[in-house]
Amino acid sequence: MTFARLLLPLLAVAGSVVGEFQPIEVKGSKFFYKNGTQFYMKGVAYQQDIAAAGGANDKDGAYSDPLANEKNCKRDVPNLKELGTNTIRAYAIDPSADHSVCMKLLEDAGIYVVADLSEPRLSINRDNPEWNAKLFTRYQKVVDELAQYPNVIGFFAGNEVSNNKSNTGASAYVKAAVRDTKKYIKDNKNISRWLGVGYAANDDDEIRDQMADYFNCGATEESIDYFGYNIYSWCGDSSIQTSGFDKQAKFYEDYSVPVFFAEYGCNQVPGGAAGRKFTETEALYSDSMTHVFSGGIIYMYFQEANDFGLVKVSQGELTKMKDFDALKEQATKADPKRLHMSDYKPAGKQRECPAVDDIWRASDSLPPTPDKGLCDCMVKSSTCVPKSDTSPKKFGDIFGYICGSDKALCAGISADPSTGVFGAYNMCDDSAKLAHVLDAYHTKQKKSADSCDFDGAATTQQASTEASCSPALASASDLNKHAATATSPAGGKASSSDDSVAVHGVSITRAFSVGDFALGLYMIAALGAGAAAIVL
Repeated sequence: MTFARLLLPLLAVAGSVVGEFQPIEVKGSKFFYKNGTQFYMKGVAYQQDIAAAGGANDKDGAYSDPLANEKNCKRDVPNLKELGTNTIRAYAIDPSADHSVCMKLLEDAGIYVVADLSEPRLSINRDNPEWNAKLFTRYQKVVDELAQYPNVIGFFAGNEVSNNKSNTGASAYVKAAVRDTKKYIKDNKNISRWLGVGYAANDDDEIRDQMADYFNCGATEESIDYFGYNIYSWCGDSSIQTSGFDKQAKFYEDYSVPVFFAEYGCNQVPGGAAGRKFTETEALYSDSMTHVFSGGIIYMYFQEANDFGLVKVSQGELTKMKDFDALKEQATKADPKRLHMSDYKPAGKQRECPAVDDIWRASDSLPPTPDKGLCDCMVKSSTCVPKSDTSPKKFGDIFGYICGSDKALCAGISADPSTGVFGAYNMCDDSAKLAHVLDAYHTKQKKSADSCDFDGAATTQQASTEASCSPALASASDLNKHAATATSPAGGKASSSDDSVAVHGVSITRAFSVGDFALGLYMIAALGAGAAAIVL
């Protein structure tokens, strides 16, 4: 090995101090600096507490973008550098804010960024999942804003969205988000370098294996570029065997993309967060782990009510906690062996998609790509639409009545992730979905005057179909006819279906959500031609 090759890791770690900043690339299951030296994350989660998917950390879901606060960045970046940090994870970015100062401070300190694409008010909710145009637009804006900075590694399309066996179907929506975000990056002429799109999963023992397989299986255009594993099994003076780290290393040893700990740092020790010794950090960068894992991200920088902090901030004044020095000691001495890209021959392979069963409810056939243009065309072509001042409660009443009277009228907004059958308008916003359902009902009633009123919540309009809309509307109509009777995707293989939420393969459970008024419709019985009992 030449002296130059030996020197490369030192130059890479030095970052921009010795020249041009080194963007991160990927080959097989490893990260590399652009110069070919292997990259391991020594990360810290850098954001004040953000609620989980679909939640919010206060009543209106407001959040503070940590990379848009120049004052805090000037205070915190030196501390992060002192910890030996080379990566931070930010959970909620405001794409309209200016990030130039913070990103430059991080770049000068040799620190990279992995950013979640969601925010508390716009995320894929595990209990009422949707992948729609509003969410996709949010994801696109975050990509556009952060892609300009060379120290951005990539993004997370979701974080612990499916967190137990009761909500695994939501993973289909996250994987659709991965697919569409990857394509958006690939097709974006303003992005000329590699940027990854991944997923961060929790450590639920009933679904963690299926989760890792699901996001890695299928076409590369749909699968993740890296997998983040949120794991807190090492508490105090544990060991690789006691914590189960050895079992996870075995499970992921042939994974085809990089795997890293997207969160770690158990606080179930005497003294809570302040009592953490981070002996797991030493283990993570040892030979027993580095042949599989690409490092990890400590949770978290700020001390919050959940008691995971490294620093405490009160009235603008920062105090380092005891675990700050403990992490500093472990992280700065960690010196994992590094490969060179040219010497590395990937041997990993993509996983098989997990079978749909009583626990895993996400098919490998995914929800459609959000297409606002198609939704707009459909609304314009409708003869009955909701009035603009219709309340969320009224939306629910109308959906319940129409879908209860004839489920086929709601096939266009149906969604069943377990079979992979989705109506063409499932990705539209709630007003557009209601327009489709109202028009279907109005048409079935031969457009009688009283079939488009619903106590003043709906109104008729002159339908119009632009020539450019016709092919898309015809294709959507065919898909909706299929969805009305299907138990498998058009042209796809059959999957098991839960008869309690599907009739002729059409599930309208969680088909729509009006603002914070989530509607989960469960059909109990049809009492004659137009009556049904609906539980909201």
